[in-house]
Amino acid sequence: MSRGRLIVVGGGQSGLAAARAGRENGWEPVVLEAGQEPVGSWPQYYDSLRLFSPRRYSAFPGHPFPGDPDGYPGRHEVVDYFRGYARVVDAEIRTGARVVDVASDGPSFAVELADGSSLVGDALIAASGSFDNPHVPTISGREAFGGKVLHVAEYRSPDAFAGQRIVVVGAGNSAVQIAYELADHAETSLAVRDRVRFAPQTIAGRDLHWWLKLTRADLLPPSVLKRIITGTPVIGTDKYRTALEAGRPDQRPMFAEFASDGVVWPDGSREKVDTVIFATGYRPHLPYLRSLGVLDETGMPTHDRGLSTQLSGLAFLGLEFQRSFSSNTVRGVHRDAGYVVAALARQPRGAVVA
Repeated sequence: MSRGRLIVVGGGQSGLAAARAGRENGWEPVVLEAGQEPVGSWPQYYDSLRLFSPRRYSAFPGHPFPGDPDGYPGRHEVVDYFRGYARVVDAEIRTGARVVDVASDGPSFAVELADGSSLVGDALIAASGSFDNPHVPTISGREAFGGKVLHVAEYRSPDAFAGQRIVVVGAGNSAVQIAYELADHAETSLAVRDRVRFAPQTIAGRDLHWWLKLTRADLLPPSVLKRIITGTPVIGTDKYRTALEAGRPDQRPMFAEFASDGVVWPDGSREKVDTVIFATGYRPHLPYLRSLGVLDETGMPTHDRGLSTQLSGLAFLGLEFQRSFSSNTVRGVHRDAGYVVAALARQPRGAVVA
């Protein structure tokens, strides 16, 4: 017996995981993907991106990742993987289907699409990710800066920056990886507010993710994680640490403000800079849910482990630290999908959560 129609907004890794879990729990999933194919934002990431989790830990249940199970897939391999997964997942997938508004109509959700069409579902999972909402901090003087300011979402390869003076802002994996490859083409600095923290890819001959699975540390709830982890560690070989220690790129405290032709460092010195690239993360992009009153003043969803705390029948997937450290990763999102889909089935229809 079907539980009803489950509308999934977003056809990337979170949306496909939701569709699989929905079908396994008796729902009739319909995936609405704004792009032209259900692969999420992976085609838009920088060319050299490589997962830091091996293929054996990056696969969805029942669908092995092609290639060496202990190797680390590149961006193009991830795109191909999800193309293949979308072909076998038992769900209706509509591409070119951008959701512009969702209304709660009693026990149902009425979804309006950009092309003027609409559909109704019994439950809804917002799995549209955050790539369309890159976060760039507000820094004094930016409006007068004559160089380029980019977010890592706009970065593809170092070729376009050859010979420039570049500052990359951030201390996470993307910031360090991009600054590392830019250093071979341009004079590059990594600007950080705290410091770069490293975690080894291999411990005692085993990949880090083998240990995470053995110890179940990958499943620790955010409340515990935040007491243990400060910042996001950069995972990989010693090449990044060695490069930073050698000054390629050099690491500096975050600049204080922009100048017309560059930046002002904390000691007051000014330096001419051609381009500043912010690798400062993303925020959930959920404008289609504003009319439901389920977002806070910053646009963040109010939720408990992915379940809306404002409206039953509504859930979220792919949020950072949603239930664990791996919640918004390829290797972890399917666990959250199973949790929220099963929880939706237990909720009363159309109820406002107290």
